[in-house]
Amino acid sequence: MKKLKVAIVGFGSVGRNIAQLLEKRADDYAQKYDISIQITGVCKSRSGLIENQHGLSLDEILDIPQYVSGLTNHDFMQRVEADVIIDVGPSDYVTGGSSLEYIRQALKNKINVICVSKGALVLELESLLELATQNRVKLLYSGATAAALPTVDFIRSNLLGCKILTIQGILTGTTNLILDEMMQNNLSFDDALTKAKNLGIAEPDSSFDTQGWDTAAKICIIAKTFFKKENIDFYHLSKQGIEHITQLDIEHWRLNSLVPRLVGYIDCMDHNLSAGVRLELFEKTHPFSLVTGKNKALRVLTDDMGEFYISGGASSPVATAAAALKDLEYLILNKLV
Repeated sequence: MKKLKVAIVGFGSVGRNIAQLLEKRADDYAQKYDISIQITGVCKSRSGLIENQHGLSLDEILDIPQYVSGLTNHDFMQRVEADVIIDVGPSDYVTGGSSLEYIRQALKNKINVICVSKGALVLELESLLELATQNRVKLLYSGATAAALPTVDFIRSNLLGCKILTIQGILTGTTNLILDEMMQNNLSFDDALTKAKNLGIAEPDSSFDTQGWDTAAKICIIAKTFFKKENIDFYHLSKQGIEHITQLDIEHWRLNSLVPRLVGYIDCMDHNLSAGVRLELFEKTHPFSLVTGKNKALRVLTDDMGEFYISGGASSPVATAAAALKDLEYLILNKLV
């Protein structure tokens, strides 16, 4: 049986769920692919854990005292043996942070990378993809653009040959949940946000969700993937959030049977690309109006295949972890590892 070595960079809720899912799916990987997946390293912000010979058990990974202080960044990458690095560290939208360092070093070391954190991709996606190509490895990031909701992978795999005219998406489960709670259950903005935090789906800085930045980051990555020749600047994308919504707005929308949704968009209908985030109002019969709670949705309009809607992919740490492992299984299925 072939052994596949995986290292996890960043070990918050999503990282722990990745480790747990890998153990849960071990028999499936063995039966389907004749592969044994070993977690050879886990790296937190200030400490790390490495076992290159036999892999780490789930009990070892969850045993905090075992972690070695300072075993991070360059030291971790120099010592860990891995065929795949899964990056689920915090997103730094100013410098790319440690995630950018891990991704670059892994690609230079000819290690495939699965990326869930968004900061490095927003800032350096083009150069990272070029680095991956140069070193004949893959950089995959379907989980970074809406976690379990298929976005980049759906467009890339299922719409080949078509010209993409419009992309719209409810890409942040937090804002969708807040809007739904305000409209359906008459919660205040603050109470709805508290519910999202209690469910563990809000960003550490919740304003990143509610001011439209999280959606903008995902739209930026999607745009950079499919419109490489355009100059797409994350910080200059038009952004609108939901913090300004009042009770009067809610009452007016209810009276007129309108449903508010925070939507990221990319429009190139007239050969001039525009992208951003805006609050849009939809009639109750519109597919986006039917996307409830922490679920998300994608609309893609093409020239030859027409229009597509996908919905689901409710935000949760385990769903995000599963999206990362979807990329891992893609590598295995296509014999890229």
